[in-house]
Amino acid sequence: MEIHRRMRPIINIERIPAPFTSIYEKACRLVIKQYYSLLAEEIVSEFREGKMLDLGTGPGYLPIEIAKRAPFVTAVGVDLSLPFIRMARHNALKAGLAHRLKFEVGDAAKLRFENELFDMIISSGMLHMLKDPLEMLKECRRVLKPGGEARIYDPARVSSQVDKRRWKDSFTVLERYTYLLLTFYSRINPPRVYTRRELASMIEFACFNNYEIKGDSGEWRIRLEK
Repeated sequence: MEIHRRMRPIINIERIPAPFTSIYEKACRLVIKQYYSLLAEEIVSEFREGKMLDLGTGPGYLPIEIAKRAPFVTAVGVDLSLPFIRMARHNALKAGLAHRLKFEVGDAAKLRFENELFDMIISSGMLHMLKDPLEMLKECRRVLKPGGEARIYDPARVSSQVDKRRWKDSFTVLERYTYLLLTFYSRINPPRVYTRRELASMIEFACFNNYEIKGDSGEWRIRLEK
């Protein structure tokens, strides 16, 4: 367990602070086609029906794109940020998918759900923000059905794919000041970067014996089977 204690940062905020959510949502919206849609296609190629959980759902674009392609999938999206949950609910309603997609405020390390409830768990861009990612992985194993699968993408390739000029041009006057605060916040709370060895250690501590880690620190793609 010592390795996991060492990986905890001195400063850590597990949610995106409320003042930053609007500009983060705009960045996510700009990469729906080149990121979330492609990720959804990849997931739906192997998962076409069942109950899904999305951890760190943000504005909900990934489960929305999955639901568009898989009419027999229902999903629950969880995020610590109430502004994001409100955005996700609005986006699902706008897409005509509110009857299959539910969003709620919750902690990925302390899920309210019963054991063995979900067929699939997805998470994009959340793992590196957690104080104790091992607890989240343990919760994933607990709420997955036997034979279920979790897919974790971290850090999500949103910032590297967004058109920065188009993104900044969309800012309101208030958001321009918010962006300056975000730059400062990112300096005092830099994203954590895990090595393959650290990820494998956490996964094994969480009792996932069958797993696969692909990619690199630009975006790890992790598949866990229960």
